[in-house]
Amino acid sequence: MTDRRSELAANLASVEERIAAACASAGRKREDVTLIVVTKTYPASDVRILHELGVRHVAENRDQDAAPKAAECADLDLTWHFVGQLQTNKVRSVVRYADLVQSVDRVRLVTALSAAAERAGREVGCLIQVALDAEEGAVRGERGGVAPDGIGELAAAVEAAPGLRLGGLMTVAPLVGPLAGRPRAAFEQLVEFSSRLRAGHPAATMVSAGMSGDLEDAVAAGATHVRVGTAVLGVRPRLG
Repeated sequence: MTDRRSELAANLASVEERIAAACASAGRKREDVTLIVVTKTYPASDVRILHELGVRHVAENRDQDAAPKAAECADLDLTWHFVGQLQTNKVRSVVRYADLVQSVDRVRLVTALSAAAERAGREVGCLIQVALDAEEGAVRGERGGVAPDGIGELAAAVEAAPGLRLGGLMTVAPLVGPLAGRPRAAFEQLVEFSSRLRAGHPAATMVSAGMSGDLEDAVAAGATHVRVGTAVLGVRPRLG
């Protein structure tokens, strides 16, 4: 356990240096960017070590892994983010522990989240996942998310839904389309969409973008939250 703590501490310090350097280059304050450590497939013991090291935001993408892990770490002051594509039959479980669902991409999911949040007596933050590889009128992108022209409808649905709070936007750098291989341009487009969204929904200030390989591009573009997994947890035998 001591070796693992040392490994995570070194990795976390390296990521913190990268974020700080990216903020300095962009003329931004370090406190303007929140690090979310993506702990998917890694054990609760890692989450506990990360908490000891000062991490307060963690993310998961599969309910079957996240639910027992969150329960095991329920005594810790953590903010849990759900970042995976979410099926409506998993919503009741997810709203029990997730403080924010970053992958809202259809009205049917908004309806299900609202009903489950109300039933659980919780308020759940929602980020609209934007598919920057989706054409206008497309239902969803290859990696989930709504096409940019669907942001307004979803934002209105979340804003009107009991038990939900519209937090902002999220994206994953596209693998296909004109923005493939251009994370900076992709994230700048998301920030532009965020600016338009805030005109009608001023509290929706979160812009979640960037992962281990492209967090600098996300910070330069104006992301408020970066989601980092491998760079912190490393590559090692995983759960399941």
